[in-house]
Amino acid sequence: MKTIFGVMRPPFLILGPASVFLGLAVAIASGADIRPWHAVLAFAGGILAHIAVNALNEYDDFKSGLDLHTTPTPFSGGSGSLPRDPKRVTAALITGLTAALLVVAIGVYFFTFRGWPIVVIGLLGMFVIAAYTPILNRLPLLCLLAPGLGFGTLMVLGTYNALTGGFSLAALLASFIPFFLVSNLLLLNQFPDAEADKTVGRRHYPILIGNKASAWIFVSFLAATYLTIIFCVIFGVFPVWCLLGLLTLVFGFPAAKGALEHPDDPPKLMPSMAMNVLANIVTPVLVGIGFLIG
Repeated sequence: MKTIFGVMRPPFLILGPASVFLGLAVAIASGADIRPWHAVLAFAGGILAHIAVNALNEYDDFKSGLDLHTTPTPFSGGSGSLPRDPKRVTAALITGLTAALLVVAIGVYFFTFRGWPIVVIGLLGMFVIAAYTPILNRLPLLCLLAPGLGFGTLMVLGTYNALTGGFSLAALLASFIPFFLVSNLLLLNQFPDAEADKTVGRRHYPILIGNKASAWIFVSFLAATYLTIIFCVIFGVFPVWCLLGLLTLVFGFPAAKGALEHPDDPPKLMPSMAMNVLANIVTPVLVGIGFLIG
């Protein structure tokens, strides 16, 4: 059982609910009549989608032999659960597939209320889950954008549509916040793994252009996150209280500074990776609180 929980990576499962909370907050701010049960299902779907991604990634990394070349860190390199207990590899696959099927079941339920748009969002999400490790990791641009698409655009818009039956400009622009942040999360976590990833055919930006150049992509995406908040408030798409999201610059600035100064030094990069995780979790929550207050 310990191995199964390990491949789920429980410490990181708060990421999905943070994005769902943002979608929920925008939906509430729109004045829609939201059923509490639907909100619960949306949060369950976010957690299950993340479990599916994690478990299938652990399975693929073990089967490809990547785990034999990777030195795990608290934020990268996998959980190490399957190398410690290789007999559970099939159980890890079953865990990922079961979580994915439960996400599909939730999607079918919402389809009966909302129609085809939620199906399109769900199919795109399932493609990202299934294709990220075996396919998208070999295509640098898609590897960079897919995590943000899944946990940002699709999760926030999917939540909003599931709860309201429609779409809005505010929901779309709010989805850009976790889009940039989560893409950045995976990008920075690839820095320590670049050499190991290369041995199994992966081809993301730290492999293609190096960690130092990739650090500037990281800084650009981080800047885009905060500029999205600022400009959306200036143009009246977000309430002014969404500027609460700028408080996480206390995490973002040291994360960016560390990425630029220590891109090839994993031990010195660890504080930046920790700050980056905090920015990913807290920023969408603070922006969501801003929508609720505003």
